[in-house]
Amino acid sequence: MTQELFARYSFLLDRTARKVKQYAQHQFKTGEFDVTVDQWLVLKNLSENELLSQTELANLVFKDHPTLTRIIDLLCKKGYVERIPHPQDRRSFQLHLTNSGLEKVGELKPKILEIREKAWENLTPKDFEEFKRILDTIYKNLDGHPIEE
Repeated sequence: MTQELFARYSFLLDRTARKVKQYAQHQFKTGEFDVTVDQWLVLKNLSENELLSQTELANLVFKDHPTLTRIIDLLCKKGYVERIPHPQDRRSFQLHLTNSGLEKVGELKPKILEIREKAWENLTPKDFEEFKRILDTIYKNLDGHPIEE
């Protein structure tokens, strides 16, 4: 592949990812979700895992520790997340959803599905499989290579 084609496809991937995130952010703002896209990612991951350390959660949501700490602080203030002292390490905490957090996740899941459906409309199952294959290949090409933050 020529460098020009590579640059064009990289641009399309970046542009599309930004557009999807912008669309989701707009829907979150106008839909009175009471959380941001990044806060939703934290809530979603906590709902899928019983208890997580902040480091485990940071790896799942691809956020650095200071950014994640701010997100968690806001979610704690809203009553959706709480920190529990780690049973084996008094210096750290485990995170989990409160009952309000679980209710918020249940409330938002159908709305999130609508946002995703908008982005994916007009694509066939074959399109999805090819898209997944391509993204998995790109990911595997870079797996194990350190990324500077």
